[in-house]
Amino acid sequence: MAQRNPVFEVIKPGLFTTVQDLGRFGYQQYGMAVSGAMDPYALRIGNLLVGNEEGAAGLEMTLVGPVLKACRDCLIAITGGDLNPHLDGVPLPMWKSVVMPQGSVLAFQGVKRGCRAYLAVRGGIDVPLVMGSRSTYVKAKLGGYQGRPLQSGDVLPVGLAGASHHPQNLLMYANRSLHPEAVPQYASPVQARVILGPDYEMFRAESVRLFLSQPYTISPQADRMGYRLTGARLEHKGQAEIISDAIPFGAIQVPASGEPILLLADRQPTGGYPKIATVISSDLPLVAQAKPGEQIRFTAVTLEESQQLLYEQESVLQTLRLANRLLRHA
Repeated sequence: MAQRNPVFEVIKPGLFTTVQDLGRFGYQQYGMAVSGAMDPYALRIGNLLVGNEEGAAGLEMTLVGPVLKACRDCLIAITGGDLNPHLDGVPLPMWKSVVMPQGSVLAFQGVKRGCRAYLAVRGGIDVPLVMGSRSTYVKAKLGGYQGRPLQSGDVLPVGLAGASHHPQNLLMYANRSLHPEAVPQYASPVQARVILGPDYEMFRAESVRLFLSQPYTISPQADRMGYRLTGARLEHKGQAEIISDAIPFGAIQVPASGEPILLLADRQPTGGYPKIATVISSDLPLVAQAKPGEQIRFTAVTLEESQQLLYEQESVLQTLRLANRLLRHA
């Protein structure tokens, strides 16, 4: 059966390419993971560059990007990790909105920096809403495109804003780019700022000192649910278990083994291990772009410092929001 408003045909799926938006909120009480983009800042920026609402669904591409053929003229922006995108063999600028003509082919030549790239398209990827979100939660085979990573032969539909045949619909948002100073620097080792707690009092003082002074390496046991970290083992003062409570994005829990686990987009809603710290919201994109084998160093900041850093990050998004409003009313 033909796909309505097709925008991309998947020639090759890449290593792990899924449809993601900003997540599935309001259902953790029923055991449902939030999911959503691992690097929400990159997806939000990409959407705003092409004139979408920032929560529109796009593609999250991991390490090895897909090969996609355009089924129609479309407007795209690629953000996040640099997987070396090329359009019909020509290098494609990142953090910029560009027209992808019908029949053209988008491919990726290999990782330069980061881990996950995001493809935003004008109109958004128009897969069905499941519990208010288009995000793929692979472990539950739910959401996204048939609840799974993309496969060769898949055809992705676009929302109405991207299906319009009026060229002005694309051109008015074309060739917009993020100021270089606002582009994240995905350096290695990752410098991740944290707020200690909520359970750091359950750890020996020496373990807290080690946590904040020694690097940790992302083990091969790393996916969208979380990263198991290797390094200095952390000792609890007493029991290594607590009554299960909520797990926020970026929580670092420590089981009896003493090896920290950094929990991410597909994390479980609750957990019963003490949490020594939580990565601040503005640094989650940096963590999401780290690869197995790379190191992370943690630095403690105050709540007030984390709020200021988030305010500065949100100011970039607010500037793009205002620009989009002006374009819509021009």
